[in-house]
Amino acid sequence: MLPVSEVYGPVLQGEGPRAGRACGFVRFGGCNLSCSWCDSPYTWDASRYDLRTEITQWSVADILHDARDWPEVILTGGEPLMHQKNPDWGPLLRGFFKMKIPIAVETNGTIAPTQSTATLVHHYSISPKLGNSGEHKKNQNTEVAVWPDEAKSRSILKFVVTCADDVYEAAEIGNALGWTPDKVWVMPEGVTREAVLASWQIIFETAAQLGINASQRLHVLAFDDKRKV
Repeated sequence: MLPVSEVYGPVLQGEGPRAGRACGFVRFGGCNLSCSWCDSPYTWDASRYDLRTEITQWSVADILHDARDWPEVILTGGEPLMHQKNPDWGPLLRGFFKMKIPIAVETNGTIAPTQSTATLVHHYSISPKLGNSGEHKKNQNTEVAVWPDEAKSRSILKFVVTCADDVYEAAEIGNALGWTPDKVWVMPEGVTREAVLASWQIIFETAAQLGINASQRLHVLAFDDKRKV
């Protein structure tokens, strides 16, 4: 069994280089970080949510059944790679593979994929945390793990930014981690249309100046702060 917050689709991917693509989402419960602006705190923040209600145990068969018509599956969270040691993680990935449903993972990058994960996942969207993510809880490490070349070649970096300084910081981190500018993306922080549009012009202009990429958040523009569609 796997701890799951939401399973929903088909919808459209809302952000990053794959924005606008049809897909479905499996959102896992639990996270090893505690970002102040997190847009899915109901997956980990027990101080604000009843996690016994928010997170339920799903079988591999039930997840695969709900996802049977999806053109692509996004494994997200929380932090999905926390669950790689769960005995049902491998069967889930192999199930999607057998169904010929491509697998993408959205991760904070602090946990590297195992060999079996790297073999079956076709795309990673890695979101390192900038200073704007706030002060994390004690013993939470925000450093990006060493990613195997096999996985790194199929990944991009995607940063949540609020201003021009954040965009500069994102570009610097991308360079330090060894991702080329064409694989570095920034997107505005916010869970409302007003918020993601307020900083868009400066993010757009700064990203263009630095030769990196910028993405809006299509799901926020379409549905504001609605949790799922």
